[in-house]
Amino acid sequence: MPRFPRLVGIATAAVALAALAAAPTAAEVPTLTDPRVVEHFDFAAGQTPESIALEPDGSANVTFAFARQIARLAPHQEPRILAELPAVTRPDAPVTGAPVATGIARAQDGTLYVNYATGTKLTGVWRVNPKTHTARQIACLPKTGFPNGLALDERHGVLYAADSVLGTVWRTPTKVGSRGCAKPTAWATGTKLQPPTAPAEALGANGVKVRHGAVWVSNVDKGLLLRIPVKKDSTAGPIETRATGLRGIDDFEFTGRDNTVLAALVYSSEVAAVRPNGTHEIVLTARDGLSNPTSVAIHGKTVYIPSAAFFTMKNPNLLLATLNKHHR
Repeated sequence: MPRFPRLVGIATAAVALAALAAAPTAAEVPTLTDPRVVEHFDFAAGQTPESIALEPDGSANVTFAFARQIARLAPHQEPRILAELPAVTRPDAPVTGAPVATGIARAQDGTLYVNYATGTKLTGVWRVNPKTHTARQIACLPKTGFPNGLALDERHGVLYAADSVLGTVWRTPTKVGSRGCAKPTAWATGTKLQPPTAPAEALGANGVKVRHGAVWVSNVDKGLLLRIPVKKDSTAGPIETRATGLRGIDDFEFTGRDNTVLAALVYSSEVAAVRPNGTHEIVLTARDGLSNPTSVAIHGKTVYIPSAAFFTMKNPNLLLATLNKHHR
């Protein structure tokens, strides 16, 4: 993995910020029980699960970052490769050097959208046909950027891609014409989205979710969870800081109707439960089987957590746990 391990040193040097408010009672934090690793992957083959999007039946679609693949995971079955993004002759992706498949989002009709970072004109958002599983580039992003997390607002027909190097949230339509690919809008920018140091050595905006008229974004090396309102004219409102001190926060998921979040902390191999007031508590660790977790998904009471093993280089896997209800 060219240049990728250098992030370990940057992460270690990051300064953890203080929590926003005093912690409420532990009963207000969701608890995770019965953690179990249900799939082990081949690190040497590039099977490093970066992002996850669930099917209605609970099957999981994941991006195998360094294999450039989109795979379907189902209980008691071997991973099924749905699509493979095209090889790159002279890749020069920031941070990794190698081309990587990153964020993934699923539409109701089964269409999958995937970010691809290559350092070439192939960098952007790709669409995978739900029937033929063919992949087509629908959005062209700067080759100097690193599109990471991806979120779909199907109601408005747009996608939001978090760029970890350029510190930008890109906005692009899901439908494009037959010619070429769309040039997305730089929807949100600012210091809260940028890496804390040189972009070639650190990551900024990472995970992204659309929720209740806002786009939520994590900043991995600044340890921030951010909320960006979507204004009536579809432009971005002021960036709000909702939580700090989340060193290594990658992608995340909301647990229910309130704004409680389960966040993957990639460097420390932990999952944090982040309360609506910004305080947080660690609910899973490496002892439970995590190995650099990268994202979180929830189906009913089941929590899915892929571990990519980017830094441990051991035991990339998919871990499941049971989400217990909030006690209010």
